[in-house]
Formats: sequence, structure tokens, C-alpha cells
Amino acid sequence: MANIAFIGLGHMGGGMAPNLAKAGHEVRAFDLSEDALAKAVEQGCTRAGSTAEAVDGADVVITMLPAAQHVLSVYRDQVFGKAPAGALLIDCSTIDVASARTVEEEAKAAGYEMVDAPVSGGIAAAAGGTLTFMVGGGDAAFARAQPILEPMAKAVIHAGGAGAGQAAKICNNMILGATMVATCEAFAMAKKLGLDLQTFYDISSKASGQSWSMTSYCPVPGVGPDTPADRDYEGGFAAALMLKDLKLAMDAAQSAGAYTPMGAEAEELYQRFVNLGGGGKDFSGIIKMIDDSWTPPAE
Repeated sequence: MANIAFIGLGHMGGGMAPNLAKAGHEVRAFDLSEDALAKAVEQGCTRAGSTAEAVDGADVVITMLPAAQHVLSVYRDQVFGKAPAGALLIDCSTIDVASARTVEEEAKAAGYEMVDAPVSGGIAAAAGGTLTFMVGGGDAAFARAQPILEPMAKAVIHAGGAGAGQAAKICNNMILGATMVATCEAFAMAKKLGLDLQTFYDISSKASGQSWSMTSYCPVPGVGPDTPADRDYEGGFAAALMLKDLKLAMDAAQSAGAYTPMGAEAEELYQRFVNLGGGGKDFSGIIKMIDDSWTPPAE
């Protein structure tokens, strides 16, 4: 078993870290939120008073942070030179490919092996230990990371070299954002055409319109499996985070010279939804903007 420092206990990290503790690892957790840290301690993690305290003597450092600037700052200022030489560094945040490659190069120069390992699956999968990890980094680093990630995962896949995990994540979420919009449009149109929405689901989920957005994450309450739609679009993957991922995808597309009109349209629609106050709702809540039932929150 390993001594693991886990930095970042938000909606995703707060579910992930306890699964490592349940697997028998010693998990020293830190977050700026006292409530998040207390919940992690209740679920078997050990409290650390700072990132530096968490990484002291750690075999593995795992981070799940909001954006690239946080990742770069934490590693440069609080991990490099403070975690033991040779510790394995695993960043599970979703950031741009260039930043992922930069921090991994800096880690190597500082004497560490590092992988980028963004996740797919959402809050429920984080808590249930059924995330999909897309891992970028060298073969040796991946071999070290795989058994650490497995207690949190249903799949751990080596995507390629440094930054490849982030590339896979933003491509995957571009698909997700676009297919969710199309699914929402189809349900809204089906309703206007007089179709029963459960009947339409029963048909499309078994026909060529089937997708994860339709079958596993239906945006209509009371239709299909339990999803955030059944909880007023709360407790899922926030629309603001989907917008963040789509912006990362569009930046990557521009730098690579890739033509992504559907991705660009999805970004525009999620930007509009966020501007209307929907950023905190689950990303499937965009159906309420599409069917004109959205009421912006009172200021």
C-alpha cells in the first residue's frame, strides 16, 4: 500500500480520495474548503493542514484542481522539491494539453515521474469508483500509476505520451457536449410533434439515435434511468464545467488546425446557457433553454 497525498476535494476529488482509503492506502488529503476536508476525513482519509504537509513523505501525489493555473501553481510552488524525489505525480484535473505537457516536463526536470490522468464519468462514478481514466505519460510512469488509479476506476487507459490524456478528454467531452445538445433538441421537437416522451425514449434508445446522452443520461425527468434531470438538474456535471471543456477543445482545435463546427456550435450554446444563469445546473439542463422553459435565477 502507498502513502498518497490527495490535493483537491471538490465534487470529483471528494468522491475519489475515499476510494483510495477504502483500498487500504494511507491518504493524506488537503483542500482549501474545511467542509470538503471534513467529509474526506469522515470517509477514511487523514487530514493535512496544507499541500506541503500532505506531500511530505508521499509515494504518490494526486491532484484534482479547477484549471491549468491552479495545477501549475500547486506543482511549482508546493510539490516540486517538497514531495520526495522519485514520487509519482498524477494530475487528474482537466486542463489544456500545452499546460499538461509543460508541468510534466518540469516534473521530469525536478526528478519526478508524472502522468496526466483526466477522468470521465461524473460525480456518481467518482463516488462509486467507476471512473474512466485517460492517462498520458511514459510507459514506466503509466505502469506505476495504473494500480493506484484502479480503485477509483472501471477503466484505466494509456492514451499516449505527455498530454495525451488531456487530448483524449477534451475530444471525448466535445462529443458529449454536442450529442447532449442534439438529444435535447430531439426531445423538444418530439414533444412539439405530439410524441409521448417515454415512448420516444423507448424507440430512440434502441434505434440509431441511441447515445450515452440518450440512454444513460436522459435530459428529461421521469424518462430512462435516474439522472440529474430527476433532481431539477442538480448534482451532476455543471454546465459551466462543460463550457470550460468545450473551450479547451476549441482552443486545441484552433492550434491543431482541426475543423470542428459542431463543437463550436455546442460551445456557443453552452455559453448562452451559462450567460442566462445556468452555469450551476447540470449540463443536461440546457434542454430548458432549448424548449424555452428556462427561468433565469433571480439576482
